[in-house]
Amino acid sequence: MNKQQSFIVETSTWKDVQQALQRDLICIVPIGAASKEHGLHLPLNTDFIQAQYLSQQLAQNFPLIVWPVISFGYYPAFTDYPGSWSISEQTFINSMLDIIESIAKHGNNRIVLLNTGISTISPLKLACKQTPFSSRISLLNIYSGPHTRKVKDSIQQQQQGGHADEFETSVMLAIDETLVKMELAEAGLEDIQCGSLNLSHPDQPNYCPTGSMGNPTFASKEKGQQILDAMLEDLSEYISRISKK
Repeated sequence: MNKQQSFIVETSTWKDVQQALQRDLICIVPIGAASKEHGLHLPLNTDFIQAQYLSQQLAQNFPLIVWPVISFGYYPAFTDYPGSWSISEQTFINSMLDIIESIAKHGNNRIVLLNTGISTISPLKLACKQTPFSSRISLLNIYSGPHTRKVKDSIQQQQQGGHADEFETSVMLAIDETLVKMELAEAGLEDIQCGSLNLSHPDQPNYCPTGSMGNPTFASKEKGQQILDAMLEDLSEYISRISKK
């Protein structure tokens, strides 16, 4: 349980942050795009919302230093859709190296990168290896924990998913159903090939006029709560382990 109060960086002064870092608390750095297409029914900041929600939930149960959500990143698969932004892989790596150094040089705190993306996994792994503070860095990918995978396998109805699908739509319904336009949800691409989604060329691979990979019409708030509970169980178990080191 949270015996000490967690600390939110973005609403604090630099002096407050200095004092918080001296408490040797774990730093959580959430990573979630603020502008990336998520089908016809989910907002562009879906990843941002998930990253913020999960970090806030963890902060209720553990004494943490919660940093602002990193809202930009390497999301090349979605740039054919208006409103979707992406920076280059190397720019993202360099940015994360700078961010890690900015945190790490002011204390010996452990730093956990809480990642909501897929294309961001590889560059984040490289950043974790390349930083001189690598021994203090951990990468947690929210959909990859054992409890989360087990729940997803037990409730899945869609044949194949991956983006703005049954699972992600269910999670958003559980976080805030007012943000989800279920009446606009449509089944999307299920025969998914390697590469970017394609909005403009029906004769090319991965043509996807909805922007969804999977079938969001199978989503429900109840499924979303099961997935969120499993995610938080995975994340909490990890935070508990490194808290004892």
